Amino acid sequence: MAKKASAKSQNSASTSASTKCQMVKSSEKVKATSGKKLKATSKKKIAKIDANKPKKPPTAFFYFLEDFRKEFQEQNPDVRSMRDIGKACGEKWKTMTYEEKVHYYDIATEKRREFDRATADFNKKKESGEYQEYEEDSDFDE
Repeated sequence: MAKKASAKSQNSASTSASTKCQMVKSSEKVKATSGKKLKATSKKKIAKIDANKPKKPPTAFFYFLEDFRKEFQEQNPDVRSMRDIGKACGEKWKTMTYEEKVHYYDIATEKRREFDRATADFNKKKESGEYQEYEEDSDFDE
């Protein structure tokens, strides 16, 4: 009978230990999910985009990509995947010498100068009040 009592106490001890493990695991899940919920419900600050603001110009690589796509599609009309075209373009760009890339760097530099001038003009007009910032007034915020 003593054996039966000790067996029961061992079973109850093991079940309570497994229950504690399950409780710890479940509490970990609650903590993990509650952290996710906080991140999901947190408000993100959305920057107001001004439609009149000039857009940044592409880099030299993108000007090269534009030319390369045309040539590559003429030579390989059966390849339609942008992934394959992009890979081939990246490999070609890596193997090109600086002298071959200079043409594209010059184009990018010129476009960057135009962007800088347009940005300066935009900032002057914005400071003078020509471009008004539109604030969204809503009845739902109150």
